[in-house]
Amino acid sequence: MGFYIHVQETPNPAAVKFISQYTVKTEGKSQYESIDDAVANPLAQQLFGLEGVKQLFFFDNYITVTRTDDADWGPLGEEVLDLLQGALPSHDPNYADPTTGPALEPEDDSPEVRQISEILDRAIRPYLAADGGGIRVERREGNTVYVRYEGACGTCPSSIGGTLAAIQNVLCDELGEEIEVIETGGAGEAYGYW
Repeated sequence: MGFYIHVQETPNPAAVKFISQYTVKTEGKSQYESIDDAVANPLAQQLFGLEGVKQLFFFDNYITVTRTDDADWGPLGEEVLDLLQGALPSHDPNYADPTTGPALEPEDDSPEVRQISEILDRAIRPYLAADGGGIRVERREGNTVYVRYEGACGTCPSSIGGTLAAIQNVLCDELGEEIEVIETGGAGEAYGYW
């Protein structure tokens, strides 16, 4: 017997969020840009087996699927739903990703980055998660903060413009200093917003 999966469009026309009653990742989050990244996650490997899947983001009880430019959401969305209906009940949300590779490196653990991360936890990340994505603080060098978008935010045309400016404004207000925020993952490049 099937179960309900809520399909939610995101501000990114190439990404859709699939929300389930099942937890897909117990702790942390996972972003995969290829089947090779997903060695510890059989469900992600199965999703990459569908033609048109470009990127996956696992967090809490949802999976954001980003499609390739030539894929059509109609057929691809149905294939993703069918696969999730069959695979989610037996998916192990306690899987552990390898800890190497640029997409998997932990955030800088300096006090400055922890403070920035706490501000983002409170003021930014809930909104990005609602849109099927996230943000990782890579480092701070002087008044420059380097971040990388995750999930739907990583290829969203609005991420590099309005969203990045909002993050910069929040950090300037909260920290009481001029901060420049730079996105390092190439968000928006596919749409010419860089």
